[in-house]
Amino acid sequence: MLRYILQSGMLGIGAYLVVADKASGGVMIASSILMGRALAPVELALGTWKQLAAARQGLTRLRDICKATAPPPAPPVMLPRPCRELSVQNLAVAAPGFDMPIVSGVTFSLKAGAGLALLGASASGKTSLSKALVGIWPAHRGAVRMDGAALDQWRNEDLGRHIGYLPQDVGLFDGTVAENICRFDENASSDSILKAAQIAGVHDIILRLPEGYATRIGAGGISLSAGQKQRVGLARAVFGDPFLIVLDEPNANLDADGENALTRAIAIMRQNKSIVVVISHRPSALSALDMTMVLYEGKAIAFGPREEVFARVRNANAKGAPGSPPAPPQAKAEPRASLAESVPS
Repeated sequence: MLRYILQSGMLGIGAYLVVADKASGGVMIASSILMGRALAPVELALGTWKQLAAARQGLTRLRDICKATAPPPAPPVMLPRPCRELSVQNLAVAAPGFDMPIVSGVTFSLKAGAGLALLGASASGKTSLSKALVGIWPAHRGAVRMDGAALDQWRNEDLGRHIGYLPQDVGLFDGTVAENICRFDENASSDSILKAAQIAGVHDIILRLPEGYATRIGAGGISLSAGQKQRVGLARAVFGDPFLIVLDEPNANLDADGENALTRAIAIMRQNKSIVVVISHRPSALSALDMTMVLYEGKAIAFGPREEVFARVRNANAKGAPGSPPAPPQAKAEPRASLAESVPS
């Protein structure tokens, strides 16, 4: 607008001077051209102002992303392999980018060799808690500690060797079966890969594949069945004898043989003084565990020895006795989510 006002004013004054015989027409035209040249940089800046603002916002976002994804500084001291205890202290867990906790006020501790069954209805926070236990989601409040040290006190590569995790959706990578089991560790020995496969009970299944352990499985393990992927994922979780193993619905796609292999693997890892945490609704996967925690709406309503908690849940479902942990209302509507069905008769 300022440009048009100045140009119109310049032409008006020039016309007046020409009419008054104080300037020639050529001077008027030349003055108008000079003024246009003088205002050209301002016009260009105004024309590209949107792009400049967008570039500035993009640079700010890039800086924020770089800060958020930058690796944490390496601890000055390498901690030894944990071997005694997993403790959770007043833990609250929120999804990344959100402030509303999904799980809050969870406190418990497990000694080496313990096995914990994590039970609860759908959307009670079991998977969120499991992600915080293995360090995928940071603690919103509280802390997860192994042998007294919080997870962020270990270097990432060291922490990865101490923790095994099998998520609901088994994420396998485009590579060989052996590479997926050993987590693509170039220094992994054949004995350690075979040991993990044998603990998971998948060794014979792998040998029947076209190229055995050298079989390429494609992105996401596309060449394997759902049950085979789950058992290879279990072998990856137990690879290297980690101190903490978290299994989220590890038997969702397993047949009877697979469930028996899973139960044996849990028993073997517990004998090796690993702590095993299992999320499952099938009693067969819980029989090899000695401790139980029940989550309801993101809070732990029961924790203790398996038989004691199962007895309390059975009483609560049958009688609604005061002082016993209430059964989640969803449990009666959803057979798979029923706590009563998870209790061995």
